[in-house]
Amino acid sequence: MLNHINLNKVFVIDIETVAQYQYFEDLSPAQQALWEQKTKLQRKDEQTAAEFYERAGIQAEFGKIICISLGFFHEIDGLQNFRVSSLYGDDELEILKKFEALLKKQPKDQLLCAHNGKEFDFPYLCRRMLINGITIPTQLQVAGKKPWEINHLDTMELWKFGDYKNYTSLNLLANVLNIPTPKDDIDGSMVKKVYYEEKNLQRIVTYCQKDVITTAQILLRFKGLAGISTENITLVTSC
Repeated sequence: MLNHINLNKVFVIDIETVAQYQYFEDLSPAQQALWEQKTKLQRKDEQTAAEFYERAGIQAEFGKIICISLGFFHEIDGLQNFRVSSLYGDDELEILKKFEALLKKQPKDQLLCAHNGKEFDFPYLCRRMLINGITIPTQLQVAGKKPWEINHLDTMELWKFGDYKNYTSLNLLANVLNIPTPKDDIDGSMVKKVYYEEKNLQRIVTYCQKDVITTAQILLRFKGLAGISTENITLVTSC
């Protein structure tokens, strides 16, 4: 499976996002009304828009990106190695500018791989780039392209094997494939609290990098290859 995929042309990515404002009350009256309208069908009975605001980070119109982690494969002395770098901070515009610059240096056919990337990471990145006035890199663009021309790999989609109603979390897929879980400290539901209350961005970066490593190990399994050992994985703080 995936024999045609050259690992040296793959970036494995993951993003972490939070609400643009810590509290619902921090939104302008117009934004509060728009949030209430957008989430009306998503909220449970009698759940208020303010109570549902805990999920604002996953909505690109109300959230922002605080970390993008990228991993790439490379061989050293014939052994597969993996290097993970991260762009992170409070300034989303600066993060996205650096990410755009990084992709501009890559070939147009550079592949991007993420778990649930086609429904979350890739469109979220494009929406936030457009909002911030940044040109969307070729590798992220999908408009006007045929399916086989889109440079995106999605490990969740691969696991579906055509069963499009199926959803499998990264944590569950790692577990069934006997790959160490990335959720040994925090999970996505805790990112907002860690960011706004604990103000511990480095903890979020570590979590994001673990997701990238796990996604890479799963991708290797899809290719029928052995996983990368810990000593062959390098973590750096920035790209």
